[in-house]
Amino acid sequence: MTDDPVDLDTHRGMAAQKATDLRRVLAEAERHSELVREREAQIETQLIETLATTWPEAAAKARYVLNLYATSLGPQDSRHRDLIAAVLADFSRLTQQSD
Repeated sequence: MTDDPVDLDTHRGMAAQKATDLRRVLAEAERHSELVREREAQIETQLIETLATTWPEAAAKARYVLNLYATSLGPQDSRHRDLIAAVLADFSRLTQQSD
């Protein structure tokens, strides 16, 4: 008997190996999604609890919320997408002017 691990993938058929690989990729994607959701929750908690003390800080909070809203829009909602883009451009322009 040896202490070397046995590579079980070499003893299975190609379809079984592909199914295992797919399950591994999906599990990794789910773990990544969970980490992203946790990080977003931390950011949102901080944004809620921290009061903006300047207009650029308030604009940064508004940018975050507008980007969240933009991701929920359907592809046919170009008018709202254009409005969000215009507001974000205003924030950028006005923030640069205040620096």
